[in-house]
Amino acid sequence: MFIDIHAHAYRQVGPRRFSTPDQLLERYDRIGVERGVLLPLVSPEIYLPQSNEEILEIVEAYRGRFIPFCNIDPRAMTNSGDAPLGELLRYYRDRGCKGIGEVMPNMPFLHPMVQNLLRHVEEVGLPLTFDMATRIGGAYGLYDDAGLPQLEQSLRNFPRLIFLGHGPPFWAEIARLETPADRSGYPKSPVKEEGVVPRLMRHYPNLYGDLSAGSGYNALARDPDHAVRFLNEFQDKLLFGLDICAPDNPTPLVDLLLRLRDTRRISRKAFGKIAHGNAIRLLGL
Repeated sequence: MFIDIHAHAYRQVGPRRFSTPDQLLERYDRIGVERGVLLPLVSPEIYLPQSNEEILEIVEAYRGRFIPFCNIDPRAMTNSGDAPLGELLRYYRDRGCKGIGEVMPNMPFLHPMVQNLLRHVEEVGLPLTFDMATRIGGAYGLYDDAGLPQLEQSLRNFPRLIFLGHGPPFWAEIARLETPADRSGYPKSPVKEEGVVPRLMRHYPNLYGDLSAGSGYNALARDPDHAVRFLNEFQDKLLFGLDICAPDNPTPLVDLLLRLRDTRRISRKAFGKIAHGNAIRLLGL
């Protein structure tokens, strides 16, 4: 029923207690997830880096259940704005990786090294999942200001690159920000006025939405009536995801989408696109 566009697993979980592949599949089988996109975490801001090779080994060992993404830190190879990152990206694309992410170094979107990475990803033809931060230092994720001007400029700079938006600073802007704190949390107020995310998704064909984690769920749950309008309008650009980082993480998005489908507030066709169809199309599955 579902394809999870945003998953993590480690063969040896280490001190941060991520799920093992077996633990993740146990959750999937309980909630009706057919396959998951594994995103390696390679930037050192908060997690111990994970290799792309580990992801490929997991995919090989659990044939048919996982889909590999690769990940490249923009500081890799030469720590410069002209690093030949396309060499690495082509290597992993040719080994079966369907995208890149989760890109989460704590650097501005418009930093020359980040822009260099985006340029190479566009050339290689992979979609990119990013996380976001509201500050530089003491955080992880690509930094942008309120209103997401650096993301918007990046969407202009790389029109053939599919961006999958994710994280609290992204999803908070489904509505007009009421306080600065909205950007770094899960605002609970109803959507009184449309925010920048719907405008960007409407204007830029290359911006998609990754509905995973508490941030994606909260963007919908904070205002169910707005959620119905948003899901219906952008049914071709939204992807179901869970971002399960520990075996006991809750998955309320599953129940929310099923409830909206079963009460006919979104059609079965729209539900199917969001639950799995858009992932199949975007990743060429």
